[in-house]
Amino acid sequence: MKKIPELSIIIPAYNEEKRICKTLKKYNNYFKNKDYDFEIIVVIDKSKDRTEQVVIDFAKKNKNIIPLIFEQRKCKGGAIIEGFKIARGNKIGFSDADEAVCSGYMEKMFDALSKYDCVIASRRLKQSKIVRHQPVIRQVLSKIFNILVNIMFGLNIKDTQCGAKVFRSKVIKEIIQNMKSKGFEFDVELLWRIKKNNYSIKEYPIEWAHQDNSSFSLKEAPSMFVNLLKLKVNEQPRSKPRGINLKLNIF
Repeated sequence: MKKIPELSIIIPAYNEEKRICKTLKKYNNYFKNKDYDFEIIVVIDKSKDRTEQVVIDFAKKNKNIIPLIFEQRKCKGGAIIEGFKIARGNKIGFSDADEAVCSGYMEKMFDALSKYDCVIASRRLKQSKIVRHQPVIRQVLSKIFNILVNIMFGLNIKDTQCGAKVFRSKVIKEIIQNMKSKGFEFDVELLWRIKKNNYSIKEYPIEWAHQDNSSFSLKEAPSMFVNLLKLKVNEQPRSKPRGINLKLNIF
């Protein structure tokens, strides 16, 4: 029987042939020098390049790497949910394949779970350091999106979309049963459901660098907002129709 790992890290990988090996090496080399067991689940989402083979070859030489391969497109949210389903760690997190948030900060975020149920990387705290900024148009749209979703869902979170988040296992196992989002809007719904279930969320300052060739496109933004709007409407408590109260007066 395999020993239960302390940490499970999920990395969704779609067309990441050029950088996934570098990211896996950094995460694997960092955490294997620690005193706890860990697993890295790489969810390969119907890639058009050699991502699948690169990860399989790396996993053959590193027992902590678990490839999870799908022939049908899962999208970011769907891929992470599939990773959540098989994650065995007492603490579970996910990070982007570009390692925009380095392994050292991931460890600090995992450590912070001793006080909180969920810890998320944030680029918008005073203590955060942006080494390389996003293009201006992405910065503007990102801020607008963040304002809108905070109004819609009452999150009070400065940065919902930074691609590194960690959780206590019990939180994830409860939340994923109700998740609907599969795309890049996934993070918002996840945080909303965590807050709805009265779990604590902590934003954590990080050092972050924008990476080129992201699988996210600005074309995704309108559909993200529409999907979240549908989610909000469909999840609203429906009022029961009022019964007709007939009062008969007999003379």
